[in-house]
Amino acid sequence: MDRPPAIDVRKVTKAFGHQVALRGVDLQVAEGEFLTLFGPNGAGKTTLIRIIASLARPSSGEVRLRGQDLGRAAIALRRDLGLISHNPLLYGDLTAEENLRFFARMYNLPQAGERIQAVLEQVGLLARRRDPVRGFSRGMVQRLSIARAILHDPAIMLLDEPYTGLDLQAADMLRAVLQDLAASNRTVILTTHNLEQGLEMCDRAAILHRGRLAWQGARDGVDLVAMKNIYRDVTAPG
Repeated sequence: MDRPPAIDVRKVTKAFGHQVALRGVDLQVAEGEFLTLFGPNGAGKTTLIRIIASLARPSSGEVRLRGQDLGRAAIALRRDLGLISHNPLLYGDLTAEENLRFFARMYNLPQAGERIQAVLEQVGLLARRRDPVRGFSRGMVQRLSIARAILHDPAIMLLDEPYTGLDLQAADMLRAVLQDLAASNRTVILTTHNLEQGLEMCDRAAILHRGRLAWQGARDGVDLVAMKNIYRDVTAPG
């Protein structure tokens, strides 16, 4: 029997009053697949990620994660999800270590202390673990946000424009994390409008434009020049 997709988006629409952000999106991502979702600002990428992450409800349609209806099992399925977004989801008055302990308790992580130390070391913040987050630079906050997202070793990672605002050191660290995810059979959706960064590690690419999935295809055989041409044609005015 075939395994269900890790992520199965079916005819999802989302409207904010009279503003329609998503228009009947169908998207399937297989277990272990790395999908990059391109699109200009306002295309609906963040809205789609928020729906998959169970932070927003679709106006119509459904999302299934690993065969389960997200609308009915959102709390249980969040254990399988890691999210990096514009909002770091951290508490400024807590230290880096205290933030991660809070999330470790949410996920009932065994041996949380060892795991917290490991992810802080991975993102280069072990020496700052006892410092309040409110004193961190934006790059450091983003690095801690990455540590939060991978803390519970999720099967599905959602990354919404993760390179935005990162300094060079943080961007290099994020690239290493993405390489680890790609090599460890995690299911990944990365959204970006940077074609070069988006093509670097993906198995498949797609373009969201004006709330619709306008194009998708395998990464093999699509180089940066070809992707630029496809993107220009798909997102052209008219």
